[in-house]
Amino acid sequence: MTLTQAELDAFNGTDNIYQHSLGNIYYTDGVKYLATQGQAFWLLDAIASYQTPQLLSQQDLAEFQLWQLTVAPDKSAVLTCQSDSNNEPVVTQNIPYTDFPLTTIKLYLADQILLLPSEY
Repeated sequence: MTLTQAELDAFNGTDNIYQHSLGNIYYTDGVKYLATQGQAFWLLDAIASYQTPQLLSQQDLAEFQLWQLTVAPDKSAVLTCQSDSNNEPVVTQNIPYTDFPLTTIKLYLADQILLLPSEY
């Protein structure tokens, strides 16, 4: 089964909140579906690994973060984090290869809960 954006857009709210194994963030049913169907638990791990005091002290990132993964045709990708879509990224991670099934995905981290834009 291939993950589609339409499947993710169908999530509106959540019934469950899951704690990430690092213990510093939580995520919704939609994000769990993304990670399971897209085989992308690594993406949750990457986002959780950046939740450091240094990052959280910048541009109100303790309250809200916009994360975006953009996959290039050669299957390399860039993961960015910013406090708002109008601000420059405070995190930019180059990923040499991914088999992530979508060309782009945005996730919000609001008050330590990672969610899909449709769940916000």
